[in-house]
Amino acid sequence: MQYRKDRRGNDLSILGYGCMRFSKKGSGIDIEKAEKELLAAYHAGVNYFDTAYIYPGSEAAVGEIFARNHIRDQVNIATKLPQYLIGNRAALDRYFNEELSRLRTDHVDYYLMHHLTDVAMWEKLKKVGILDWIQEKKQAGAIRNIGFSYHGNTDNFLKILNDYDWDFCQIQYNYLDEVAQAGKAGLQAAAAKGIPVMIMEPLRGGKLVNMLPEAAKSAMKNSGRDWSPAEWGLRWLYNQAEVTVVLSGMNSLEMVEANCRTASVAAAGTLTEEDFDTLEKVKRAIREKEKVGCTGCRYCMPCPKGVDIPGIFRCYNTMFTESKSAGRSQFIQTVGLTKEPAFASQCIRCGKCEQHCPQSIPIREKLQEADRALRPLPYKIAIQTARAFMFRNPSKK
Repeated sequence: MQYRKDRRGNDLSILGYGCMRFSKKGSGIDIEKAEKELLAAYHAGVNYFDTAYIYPGSEAAVGEIFARNHIRDQVNIATKLPQYLIGNRAALDRYFNEELSRLRTDHVDYYLMHHLTDVAMWEKLKKVGILDWIQEKKQAGAIRNIGFSYHGNTDNFLKILNDYDWDFCQIQYNYLDEVAQAGKAGLQAAAAKGIPVMIMEPLRGGKLVNMLPEAAKSAMKNSGRDWSPAEWGLRWLYNQAEVTVVLSGMNSLEMVEANCRTASVAAAGTLTEEDFDTLEKVKRAIREKEKVGCTGCRYCMPCPKGVDIPGIFRCYNTMFTESKSAGRSQFIQTVGLTKEPAFASQCIRCGKCEQHCPQSIPIREKLQEADRALRPLPYKIAIQTARAFMFRNPSKK
């Protein structure tokens, strides 16, 4: 296992264990199976384990397994504050203490504000006293490192990143999402500030393994590299020195063993031009199913009415490269839940975007098409309800 440093010089395994996808048994987690997999990762050198309040049964399973095997002090636990449930100062302690109880510990090594999509969510937490609360918990040793996980656009990521002295952050990032969400710009901005970056969805929830078109598989097979699709995705990330930890939701011993092997040999700056050419072929094969030839260059931005043009097109394309539900879910997270509305329906058809598009995309027409696909009536209602809940005024009680 290889390691990279956090801000305090501590070694973190470059492979982290994402604890969201434990196998199920009956109505709960298969603890015996999860224990074998966690211990296999631990004995292979993995020392970073990521869970969250809303992962059903995950925190309790992690706590039980680590306590039973007496390895709590040899590992780093990362878990997350469900900020979307926080309405007042008292709720901060209530949820945190519940998490400590589930995890059977008196401290969290890496604690995140979970699922921020807009700087407004961070501002809401500040209004209920999160800054003083963090300081108190860090001084007491109950929180060792503070960070945030993120699913919005690059601009809001940078605002959050620059608003506080974070110890680390967590972003979705993979070779297909290089310009999506925080993207490479966010990764490099965090690294420039000396902030470790943890990577989630390195394989798009397994889609960059299980849903690759035949042309993409052929490109990998003919590359001369004896790498699996998963290894290609992980090596692309490890090749970047700015990446600190890559999380993988492993739920089999075979997956643990394969990913640990990759994490023992992959290093920054080792991919060749031929390797990058192979991945370009893979991406082209995936994108052949796209409905809009948007490259995410953002020359069309800013829209005078705030429409997130590249964000909408990216989600629309995901409906056809992955699934309708995947595209709509991504849309809700990255466009639907920003405080300032960014919907295609705000377009006034001024045409400024089309004047700057290098791909000559008929943006106005495609925005309407994308909006109809991404926001059928049930999704409109769900987004409106979620927005009303997430951007409600907090109470200081």
